[in-house]
Amino acid sequence: MRLAEAAGMTMADFQRDASGALVAHVRPHPWRRLKTKGSERIVPLEGKALWAAERILSQGGGSKFAFPRYNKAKTTNSNAASAALNKWMKTNGGEDITMHGFRHAMRDRLRAVECPSDIVDQIGAC
Repeated sequence: MRLAEAAGMTMADFQRDASGALVAHVRPHPWRRLKTKGSERIVPLEGKALWAAERILSQGGGSKFAFPRYNKAKTTNSNAASAALNKWMKTNGGEDITMHGFRHAMRDRLRAVECPSDIVDQIGAC
């Protein structure tokens, strides 16, 4: 999931699917568009992503946004979200690590193990 997609999510974008699993609906909103038509999708949440989503939903807070800090105006401020995460990553992971690089490293690793390109695209559409 792209950072801007996550930063602009609402609480309602998290839903249970038919099996009861928690998923994230990535869809356009007036405050945040999607990069491509194919970007609209349902993302199953597992592991740390599931833990984080459940924590977001349990906190409530009265905002319709999952990340209200980045949605105070008419648009999602994904640049502020990126800067905050990059700062955290530099402190905890090293000077050369960025969110953008992290995302593309995943694609590189999938290609390195000869994962089919259509699967690589589904996992990390750029």
